[in-house]
Formats: sequence, C-alpha cells, structure tokens
Amino acid sequence: MSAFKIFLVEDDEFYGKLLKHHLSLNPDYEVELFTSGRELLENLYKKPNVISLDYTLPDMSGANVLRDIKKQYPEIPVIIVSGQEDITTAVTLLKEGAYDYIVKDKDTKERIWNVVKHIRENAKLKDEIDRLREEVNQKYDFSNIKGNSPAIKRVFKLIEKASQSNITVSICGETGTGKELVAKVIHYNSARRKKPFVAVNIAAIPKDLIESELFGHEKGSFTGAINRRIGKFEEANGGTIFLDEIGEMELHLQAKLLRVLQEKEVTRIGSNTPVKIDARIISATHRNLQEEVKAGRFREDLYYRLIGFPIELPPLRERGNDILILAKHFADEFAKENKMEKVVFTPEAQEKLLRYHWPGNVRELKAIIELAVVMSDDGKITEENINFTNSNNNIQDLLHESGTLRDFTNKIIQYYLEKYDNNVLEVAKRLDIGKSTIYRLIKNKEIILK
Repeated sequence: MSAFKIFLVEDDEFYGKLLKHHLSLNPDYEVELFTSGRELLENLYKKPNVISLDYTLPDMSGANVLRDIKKQYPEIPVIIVSGQEDITTAVTLLKEGAYDYIVKDKDTKERIWNVVKHIRENAKLKDEIDRLREEVNQKYDFSNIKGNSPAIKRVFKLIEKASQSNITVSICGETGTGKELVAKVIHYNSARRKKPFVAVNIAAIPKDLIESELFGHEKGSFTGAINRRIGKFEEANGGTIFLDEIGEMELHLQAKLLRVLQEKEVTRIGSNTPVKIDARIISATHRNLQEEVKAGRFREDLYYRLIGFPIELPPLRERGNDILILAKHFADEFAKENKMEKVVFTPEAQEKLLRYHWPGNVRELKAIIELAVVMSDDGKITEENINFTNSNNNIQDLLHESGTLRDFTNKIIQYYLEKYDNNVLEVAKRLDIGKSTIYRLIKNKEIILK
C-alpha cells in the first residue's frame, strides 16, 4: 500500500516542523512542509491525499490558494488552519470547497490529526468501494454469459441494445435459464451501473408482506411495524429494480405497482406523502404473461407497461454445445474456488451431458457439475460422476449406501451447507433431497453446521 501523502502549508517554520513531527508519528504518513502558497502550488502535481493550509501566508491569502487548488484538483481535501475564529470567513471557505476549518489553539495538532485520520479512512473506504464495483463490473461483463450458439448470440445482441438505453426490460424464460444474471449484466453495463441493483423475488415473499417490501411502511402503520421501513423501490432509486417472478403478483398489488410506474413515486404504508423515485424496471417471469392476461390473472395495462424491451432466454436443451462450454466453465470455477486441480471431461461424460434434456437449465447444470468435480478422480469427470436428479444414481440414492460412499456423500452435503450459509432449503433444492433428511443428518451429527 502506498504512503498517505500530506502537504502542510505553514509560514511559521517552528510550528510547521512541530505539526510535521506530530503527523509523521504515523509511519504510513508521508508529510511535506511548505512555507508559502506559491511553493505549494508548484508541487501540486504530486497529488497529495490531503492539504493542511494556513490561512495567513506571506505571499497569498489562504482563500486564493484554496481556489487555485480546487481549480486544478477539486478532489483533494483541504483543511484550513487559521489564527482567527471568524464564522463568516469559515462559512465562506467551506462553501468554496474547504473540507474543514480549524482555529489554532493548544489542541490544533490533535484536531488536525483526527481530521486527517477521518479523511484517510474515507479514502480507504472509497478505494474499497471502487475495487468492489470494478469486481462486480467484471463479474457481470458480457463475456460472463457463456456460449456460442445462435440462440445465445441473439440474446447477446438484445442485452447490448438494452444496456444502451433506459427502456423498461422484460425477461422471460424457463426456470434456471439465468434471468437474474441477464438483468445484472444489463444494469452493470448501463449508465446506472454506479447506483444500486435491487432484486426482488415476488414468489419468495409472503403475500401479506409484498406491499411493505416493495413500497415501505411507516412506524406503527400495522401490527409489527416497530420502525419505518424503506421499500425496495426507494432502495433502487437512481439504479435498477429487478422484479423476478412478476407473474406471481396478486391483482390488487398489480394495481398499486401500475400506479408507481405511471407516477414514478411510491407512498409508504401508513403515509400520505408520496416519495419520488427514479428506478429502471427489469421484470422477469417463467410464465406466459399474454396467457395470464387472457385468463384474467394479470392486468393488461400493467403488462404493456412492463413489456418494454422483451428478451426471451432459450432453454439449455436448445443451446447445443453451449452445454459443454458451460460445463467446463462451472468445473474450472468450482475447482479454483476450492483450490482443487482442474478436471477434464471424458468423451462419454460429454455425450451424457449432451443427451440430457435439462429441465432445470443452467442452474441444474451448475449444481450437477460442481457435484461431479467433487466425485471425480485423477482429474477426470467420467460418465459415472454425472448424476441427474431424475436418475437412479442421485444424492438421495447415495444416502442409502453405507460406509465410505455414504461418508463421502455427507461431505458433499456439508460442503453445500457451508457454501450456502447453512440454508437447508437451498441445499435440499440443489441436491434434490428432503429437508428432513438434512435435519436428520445434523441431529445425528453426521454433518455439522458451521
């Protein structure tokens, strides 16, 4: 990590050396002392992390030095240190971009130390946020949607077009085809990438809580509302809200959602004051919404509000050799995450993957490949390592075996519990076993929650 660079500007040489010594007690600080405004400005190209600026200098006023700094490098925080407690001057300098205004007294050294410490902590936090944002942007780059089939190439083109505008997007496709991934790729490649991406799975929220989850509520608005709650639409302000499984929303809530989309504002439960919101809407469903409209289960006016730019994701069984491309990607990713050697697929294993009809699509493929990597030997995934959920050789069957194989299977369940933060429901779904089976293994201490 590079040193945190501090520039001190102080015409009193003794006092300046005292401040420099005090700040240099932190070995991570690199402190330079200047005695005039001109000398500082000549060295600004070094781009310090913070400047402590004496307001009264022999050659220039602190106000003029501040203005010159802000013209060249507006992002550099400047602390003004003055011998006079002048509220009017302080307010003016703060309005012109000063980070803080400190009056010289016996506590000045400590106050500068604390302000510099605060600035550094904020800078570290910003760097971490920028790093994480860059990681997210890389994770949801277009290249992370794997495949070369004509079907997925059509999807690439649609995603690229959707990312270049602010149009409402609707994504349809079977369960497990990657609708949320596509929504994230659109968001993180759009002009809204620096703002929140908020995902809401309508099907996963109890029906009596959906309105509060989406629009928020005020304290005391209903039994259990002990605090004000900001809804998902407000959380997504400036960014994107992803409404997954929108076809599961009940009609009375569809009417409220329609009003939010029309008025671009939400009203929390228990409030009469609307809150303006600016959130891009991306919705997804595995249902045919046109059929739902005909059946009277989905509002036609809401349907036309949501349809916007439609993207249909192809099922995995229609993507040909993309199955093998994805299988290799998931295997390599899993091996890397778990510090395991890379594996290769035997021709028989590849043929088995291509023959299968993949009812669970990409999500099912990922789970099966991760399990196959764990089951593999000698760096090879064989036909026997690939266990489909509807075959006679799945996890449920392996649990009835005895000895080493059963112990090994328990290790697989243990691994998935750790991976999904002890979410028994998620592990049961991914491995196609009953929750009661996992709870029994936990009770018998065959597997341990960590």
